[in-house]
Amino acid sequence: MITTVETIEARPRRGTELLLLFFALAIVLLAWVDTEIANRGAVPAGLATIGGGLLAVVLLMHLVVRWKAPYADPLLLPIATLLNGLGLVMIHRLDLAAGNFGFEGDAFRQLIWTGISVTVAAGVLWLLRDHRTLRRYTYTAMAAGVLLLVLPLMPVIGNEQYGSRIWIRLGPMSFQPGEIAKIALTIFFAGYLVQTRDVLSLAGRKVLGFTFPRGRDLGPIMVAWAVSIAVLVFEKDLGSSLLFFGLFVAMLYVATERMSWIAIGMTLFAASAWVAFNLFTHLQRRVTLWLDPFSAASLEQSDQLAKGLMGMAAGGLFGTGLGAGRPWLVAFAQSDFIIPSLGEELGMTGLFAVLVLYGLFVQRGLRTALGVRDGFGKLLALGLAFSVALQVFVVIGGVTRVIPLTGLTTPFMSLGGSALLANWSILALLLRISDQARRPVPDSDGLSEVTARRKAGTPYAAPAPDGPGQPSARKTGAAVPATDGGAGQ
Repeated sequence: MITTVETIEARPRRGTELLLLFFALAIVLLAWVDTEIANRGAVPAGLATIGGGLLAVVLLMHLVVRWKAPYADPLLLPIATLLNGLGLVMIHRLDLAAGNFGFEGDAFRQLIWTGISVTVAAGVLWLLRDHRTLRRYTYTAMAAGVLLLVLPLMPVIGNEQYGSRIWIRLGPMSFQPGEIAKIALTIFFAGYLVQTRDVLSLAGRKVLGFTFPRGRDLGPIMVAWAVSIAVLVFEKDLGSSLLFFGLFVAMLYVATERMSWIAIGMTLFAASAWVAFNLFTHLQRRVTLWLDPFSAASLEQSDQLAKGLMGMAAGGLFGTGLGAGRPWLVAFAQSDFIIPSLGEELGMTGLFAVLVLYGLFVQRGLRTALGVRDGFGKLLALGLAFSVALQVFVVIGGVTRVIPLTGLTTPFMSLGGSALLANWSILALLLRISDQARRPVPDSDGLSEVTARRKAGTPYAAPAPDGPGQPSARKTGAAVPATDGGAGQ
């Protein structure tokens, strides 16, 4: 398809991102004021301090993005800021209900973690000048990911909470290393699949219309399946197990474009889920809660899901209003069940708005994957975006009884420093990849091809970049830059 130069050439959009950031901060501050007025009857005295702190944090990130990644997607940072800010507002609202004010509340600790996470994200953008550098550390990322998954099993630092052993404790602080392992394993999956996608996509036998891989090519998916089962068995963490295995199967399918991998993955997951259900009582309890949360057997175990559903029902279409509901009646309303808390006070309309924000975030990540010119970047961006999408589905599906509860946190919104740190790091990587994807490619004269064609007044046909899910432009005879390879290319 022929597209004009004006629609192809990307330009730095400093004004657009800054305007959206101010708009996001305005929504957060208005929600904060609304919550304070509903609970205390007055505008908070420290509003200027709160607003100034948030403004300083996001402006720092904005300046780093504009300096180090000027062509990055202008929507990703404002969306993350708004989601993070709305989560802070709801956590503060629950603090007010519990009588925790100022430095004693969870909102203050979440604000500190927000500052740390944004600083780390800015550091990632500053130090990582080219995302293809990460391809050199494919197997190092695998080792780091496995090590992070194993850490909670260590006898000294490992810590079991609420039936799952997914935490490590260092003095007064606790951390969930599986959140960082998610990023490391995504880097490994992307690097490995770029190297082996030809073998995994071409070799095999055709059975009933599906081309199934050779037995020796099943190794990668079997290893990923074994790791996810180990997480489920030893750490009793259904959510992380589902996330890791689903992420790998999705990336494997995109890299090879073979439905047989989806069929194999679903079969392995269904078989392991059935075996785990028959072996582990904690999974049986979760399935019982999922099937009928209002039954006597379920309420004897936990009333969390039942109260969450009743809270969302009480919110109706437009909600009770910020500060006017009773979300504190649900256990872990600030973390696992922050979505029902928002649903009660913002209603179904507000909840749909939050889902639209997540949908836009994932869509911009997938658009980045389509636009970047190297196969590693495509798979990495797709894996990062899909991990957010899958986690949102698992969380919201759990609290709305679409699937059993898993214990995962809502990205950017739930209380928790490790999850916030991981999600802002994912944002930084997507910004770096989108900067590469949207940056014009210089020709031999030092000018971008689109700029040269604009000066000549001719339309520009965008070449289809080689990579997973994309037809090869070389088959059509179009000129394509050499892009697969390391950072040095």
